[in-house]
Amino acid sequence: MLTNFLVPAYSQMLIAMSGWLQKAQEQLPLDECEALMSARLAPDMFPLSSQIRFACLQVQEATFRLRCEPLPAGLDDLAKEGFQGGDQPGSMADARARIDEALSRLRGLAPEALDAGGQMAIPLALPNGMVFDMTGEQYARDWAQAQFYFPLVTACAILRSHHVVLGKADYVPHMFAYLRPGTLPQS
Repeated sequence: MLTNFLVPAYSQMLIAMSGWLQKAQEQLPLDECEALMSARLAPDMFPLSSQIRFACLQVQEATFRLRCEPLPAGLDDLAKEGFQGGDQPGSMADARARIDEALSRLRGLAPEALDAGGQMAIPLALPNGMVFDMTGEQYARDWAQAQFYFPLVTACAILRSHHVVLGKADYVPHMFAYLRPGTLPQS
């Protein structure tokens, strides 16, 4: 159940985010496009490069936690990259590579890989010392989704605030698979 719920949602939204970056590359001069990686919505927020890394981190972290597997060192590296994004934003190509890595991890999961984790105890220890005790289902619903969607939406908002033309259809392009024939408004 959790696999069928989380993996498609994560995959669809990561593909959408990659599409946003592609649109930025198509719409803006190269120097402006690369400068976006350092762009922020507010001075106390992480830049676009960090938002992308954090979205990718959350996807991968959830797949390990829900399988009761230790988090690999590579995820620590990704988290550090995110926290250092203001000083080392990387390039659009780096960002798209991180998205591709996360998608590859999702594609490598077995069809029911996360399901058994739904009823397992998932302790979530934060760096500030707080610990949350949840079941895997609670973790997926109350933590993992929110921690994924926040940087995802923030990335979209950063791009829009820097004049990348994105709309609702860019946010949920996967919905067109469900479009009833003949109902697409004509321009």
